[in-house]
Amino acid sequence: MQTSRIYADHAASTPLRPEVLEAMLPSLQGGFNPSSVHEEGRRARRVVDGARATVAHILGAQPREIIFTSGGSEADNLAIFGIAKALESRGKHIVTSAIEHHAVLHSAERLSSDGWDVTTLDVDQNGLLDVGAFTNALSPQTTLATVMLANNEIGTLLPVADLASVARERGVLFHTDAVQAPAYVRIDVSELGVDALSISAHKFYGPKGVGALYVRNGTPLRSQLVGGSQELAQRAGTENVAGIAGMAKALALADEDRAVLTLRLDTLRAQFEERIAAQIADVRVNGAGARRLPHISNVSFAGVEAHALVIRLDLEGVAISAGSACAAGAAEPSHVISALYPEQRWKGSAVRFSFGHATTAADIERLCEIVVAAIADLRGVGVDALTLTT
Repeated sequence: MQTSRIYADHAASTPLRPEVLEAMLPSLQGGFNPSSVHEEGRRARRVVDGARATVAHILGAQPREIIFTSGGSEADNLAIFGIAKALESRGKHIVTSAIEHHAVLHSAERLSSDGWDVTTLDVDQNGLLDVGAFTNALSPQTTLATVMLANNEIGTLLPVADLASVARERGVLFHTDAVQAPAYVRIDVSELGVDALSISAHKFYGPKGVGALYVRNGTPLRSQLVGGSQELAQRAGTENVAGIAGMAKALALADEDRAVLTLRLDTLRAQFEERIAAQIADVRVNGAGARRLPHISNVSFAGVEAHALVIRLDLEGVAISAGSACAAGAAEPSHVISALYPEQRWKGSAVRFSFGHATTAADIERLCEIVVAAIADLRGVGVDALTLTT
């Protein structure tokens, strides 16, 4: 009998929860335009407005501060281009970190090519950004800083509240990519002190193709999609009503389940990392010295090529990744791991395991057995020799 596969790539995407699908079905089957003035359109508008209120409440925001998007990447783009271009007459300097998602880094690169000055700050070996270095990077020309709340590859939680406080004192607007966080971190935009924050539904068991951008009331923002007055005239295009309904339901469920899920995944991850470290020499858990999201374990196995291990585990029935899914297929090591270490033995051998609702203790036990056997094979040694330094 074939053993079921182990899905250990929840940081890339999470499966849709049944309750979320149920919440989406009426709008999927109805298909009405929420901008229409007839009863069917008004019914769709009530769904969108209700979802906006739910998302706003959970994030500690006001409904008028929530803009629905097609996902986290669009939310990041809208925040960065929208704020930077709205304030370009005041200054054309932005600050970010070396471990941001490519949706942020590539937006910064585009601004750089258009004449903005971009400062990309280094992090330490745990992926943490120094508040002092951030403070020193700000100048009178700085209009925007963008630093993620939680890293999508190593799980490190960055000191966003402290960074945003510094930015606010300097008159600099602050955006955070919080896409990886909502299922595991309680988010309150007032406590964080941010001016803009991005989330994406498929990271917390909602549908793909829908996200949201929180923009603090009064924050200058130049729309990037034109052609209609949807989303408070900030994002043209007919709203994805079913996706928005699903996102609100998924976020509400995540808010309810967070404490229990976080504790359970933190326990499972600890079991995984302890067993791997006990059975395999020359391994490094990336970001282990910092506070991390509970579901991500990014491990470097010296002497093993990351993509070779991903393929080997896939053949063994295990789904993992080497870096962000958005950079899948890239020949170069992850930019996040490269920012942590100069040594190829660590940055070229890093893979990400990420667990979720369906992950069990039995999955962790079987996963460890498969990983140990795969590393022994890829290193060309017997399993008994794995505890010896290579």
